[in-house]
Amino acid sequence: MIVNVHQFAQWKQQGKAIAMLTAWDYLSAQMVDIAGVDIVLVGDSMAMSVMGHDTTLPLTLDDMVHHAKMVCRAIRKTLVVVDLPFLSYQVSRAAAMAAAGRILKETGAQAVKMEGGYDAMVNIIAAVVEAGIPVMGHVGLTPQSVYKFGSFRQQGKSAAAAIASLTRPWR
Repeated sequence: MIVNVHQFAQWKQQGKAIAMLTAWDYLSAQMVDIAGVDIVLVGDSMAMSVMGHDTTLPLTLDDMVHHAKMVCRAIRKTLVVVDLPFLSYQVSRAAAMAAAGRILKETGAQAVKMEGGYDAMVNIIAAVVEAGIPVMGHVGLTPQSVYKFGSFRQQGKSAAAAIASLTRPWR
Protein backbone atom coordinates (compact mmCIF):
# COMPACT_ATOMS: atom_id res chain seq x y z
CA MET A 1 0.00 0.00 0.00
CA ILE A 2 1.23 3.52 -0.82
CA VAL A 3 0.88 5.71 2.28
CA ASN A 4 -0.79 9.13 1.95
CA VAL A 5 -1.78 11.90 4.38
CA HIS A 6 -5.45 10.89 4.46
CA GLN A 7 -4.62 7.52 5.97
CA PHE A 8 -3.20 9.14 9.10
CA ALA A 9 -6.59 10.43 10.25
CA GLN A 10 -8.02 6.94 9.82
CA TRP A 11 -5.09 5.35 11.60
CA LYS A 12 -5.44 7.81 14.49
CA GLN A 13 -9.13 6.88 14.91
CA GLN A 14 -8.16 3.20 14.79
CA GLY A 15 -5.40 3.69 17.37
CA LYS A 16 -2.79 2.36 14.94
CA ALA A 17 0.82 3.02 15.82
CA ILE A 18 2.66 4.98 13.12
CA ALA A 19 6.35 4.37 12.44
CA MET A 20 8.54 7.28 11.29
CA LEU A 21 12.28 7.30 10.56
CA THR A 22 14.70 9.83 9.15
CA ALA A 23 16.61 9.40 5.89
CA TRP A 24 18.89 11.80 4.06
CA ASP A 25 19.96 9.85 0.99
CA TYR A 26 18.90 7.25 -1.55
CA LEU A 27 20.24 4.18 0.25
CA SER A 28 18.85 4.96 3.70
CA ALA A 29 15.48 5.88 2.18
CA GLN A 30 15.40 2.62 0.23
CA MET A 31 15.97 0.65 3.46
CA VAL A 32 13.24 2.58 5.28
CA ASP A 33 10.80 1.99 2.43
CA ILE A 34 11.56 -1.74 2.19
CA ALA A 35 11.17 -2.06 5.97
CA GLY A 36 7.58 -0.80 5.68
CA VAL A 37 7.97 2.38 7.71
CA ASP A 38 4.92 4.65 7.34
CA ILE A 39 6.71 8.02 7.14
CA VAL A 40 10.23 9.02 6.21
CA LEU A 41 11.42 12.44 7.32
CA VAL A 42 14.12 14.24 5.40
CA GLY A 43 15.21 16.04 8.53
CA ASP A 44 17.20 19.19 9.04
CA SER A 45 19.24 17.14 11.50
CA MET A 46 21.36 16.28 8.46
CA ALA A 47 23.10 19.63 9.02
CA MET A 48 24.73 18.12 12.09
CA SER A 49 24.71 14.38 11.31
CA VAL A 50 25.79 14.50 7.66
CA MET A 51 27.33 17.93 7.08
CA GLY A 52 29.19 18.37 10.37
CA HIS A 53 27.63 21.66 11.52
CA ASP A 54 27.18 22.39 15.23
CA THR A 55 23.50 23.29 14.73
CA THR A 56 20.79 22.89 12.08
CA LEU A 57 20.76 26.62 11.36
CA PRO A 58 23.27 26.72 8.43
CA LEU A 59 21.17 24.29 6.37
CA THR A 60 19.63 25.90 3.28
CA LEU A 61 16.50 25.23 1.29
CA ASP A 62 18.76 24.15 -1.60
CA ASP A 63 20.35 21.56 0.72
CA MET A 64 16.93 20.21 1.68
CA VAL A 65 15.78 20.03 -1.94
CA HIS A 66 18.97 18.18 -2.94
CA HIS A 67 18.61 15.53 -0.23
CA ALA A 68 14.83 15.23 -0.54
CA LYS A 69 15.20 14.47 -4.25
CA MET A 70 17.50 11.55 -3.41
CA VAL A 71 15.09 10.23 -0.80
CA CYS A 72 12.03 10.57 -3.05
CA ARG A 73 13.75 8.68 -5.87
CA ALA A 74 14.15 5.70 -3.52
CA ILE A 75 10.63 5.65 -2.06
CA ARG A 76 7.90 3.43 -3.49
CA LYS A 77 5.26 3.37 -0.72
CA THR A 78 6.34 5.46 2.28
CA LEU A 79 5.03 9.01 2.84
CA VAL A 80 7.86 11.57 2.55
CA VAL A 81 7.90 14.65 4.79
CA VAL A 82 10.63 17.28 4.43
CA ASP A 83 11.78 19.70 7.14
CA LEU A 84 11.72 23.33 6.12
CA PRO A 85 15.04 24.84 7.21
CA PHE A 86 15.51 27.81 9.52
CA LEU A 87 14.23 31.13 8.12
CA SER A 88 12.80 29.56 4.98
CA TYR A 89 9.27 29.88 6.41
CA GLN A 90 9.30 32.00 9.59
CA VAL A 91 9.73 35.34 7.81
CA SER A 92 6.30 35.55 6.17
CA ARG A 93 3.35 33.60 4.85
CA ALA A 94 4.58 34.18 1.30
CA ALA A 95 8.06 32.86 2.12
CA ALA A 96 6.54 29.80 3.80
CA MET A 97 4.31 29.04 0.81
CA ALA A 98 7.20 29.51 -1.61
CA ALA A 99 9.53 27.23 0.37
CA ALA A 100 6.88 24.56 0.98
CA GLY A 101 5.74 24.71 -2.64
CA ARG A 102 9.29 24.37 -3.87
CA ILE A 103 9.78 21.25 -1.73
CA LEU A 104 6.68 19.55 -3.14
CA LYS A 105 7.25 20.66 -6.75
CA GLU A 106 10.94 19.84 -7.00
CA THR A 107 11.27 16.73 -4.83
CA GLY A 108 8.10 14.65 -4.97
CA ALA A 109 7.58 14.82 -1.19
CA GLN A 110 3.98 14.82 0.07
CA ALA A 111 4.28 17.15 3.10
CA VAL A 112 6.55 19.58 4.92
CA LYS A 113 7.43 19.91 8.60
CA MET A 114 7.75 23.18 10.48
CA GLU A 115 8.95 24.11 13.96
CA GLY A 116 7.56 26.86 16.11
CA GLY A 117 5.08 27.83 18.77
CA TYR A 118 1.37 28.28 18.22
CA ASP A 119 1.31 32.09 18.37
CA ALA A 120 4.15 32.52 15.90
CA MET A 121 3.16 29.82 13.44
CA VAL A 122 -0.63 29.42 13.33
CA ASN A 123 -1.21 31.97 10.54
CA ILE A 124 1.75 30.77 8.50
CA ILE A 125 0.72 27.12 8.76
CA ALA A 126 -2.89 27.97 7.92
CA ALA A 127 -1.78 29.78 4.75
CA VAL A 128 0.39 26.86 3.63
CA VAL A 129 -2.39 24.33 4.30
CA GLU A 130 -4.93 26.53 2.50
CA ALA A 131 -2.55 26.51 -0.49
CA GLY A 132 -2.96 22.72 -0.55
CA ILE A 133 0.30 21.72 1.10
CA PRO A 134 0.09 19.26 4.03
CA VAL A 135 2.06 20.41 7.08
CA MET A 136 3.35 18.25 9.92
CA GLY A 137 4.16 19.75 13.29
CA HIS A 138 5.99 17.94 16.04
CA VAL A 139 6.42 17.72 19.79
CA GLY A 140 9.81 17.54 21.40
CA LEU A 141 13.21 18.71 20.31
CA THR A 142 13.21 21.98 18.35
CA PRO A 143 16.77 22.41 17.06
CA GLN A 144 15.99 25.55 15.06
CA SER A 145 15.32 27.26 18.42
CA VAL A 146 18.68 26.26 19.93
CA TYR A 147 19.72 29.86 20.63
CA LYS A 148 16.28 30.83 21.94
CA PHE A 149 16.31 28.02 24.51
CA GLY A 150 20.07 27.90 25.12
CA SER A 151 20.55 24.23 24.23
CA PHE A 152 19.06 21.23 22.49
CA ARG A 153 16.34 20.48 25.00
CA GLN A 154 13.07 18.61 24.68
CA GLN A 155 10.25 21.15 24.81
CA GLY A 156 7.29 18.89 25.48
CA LYS A 157 5.93 15.37 25.53
CA SER A 158 2.43 16.31 24.44
CA ALA A 159 0.99 18.83 21.99
CA ALA A 160 -0.34 20.98 24.85
CA ALA A 161 3.04 20.99 26.63
CA ALA A 162 4.91 21.85 23.45
CA ILE A 163 2.58 24.73 22.62
CA ALA A 164 2.78 26.07 26.16
CA SER A 165 6.59 25.91 26.26
CA LEU A 166 7.01 27.60 22.88
CA THR A 167 4.56 30.44 23.45
CA ARG A 168 6.21 31.82 26.58
CA PRO A 169 9.81 32.84 27.28
CA TRP A 170 12.09 30.01 28.40
CA ARG A 171 12.77 30.03 32.14
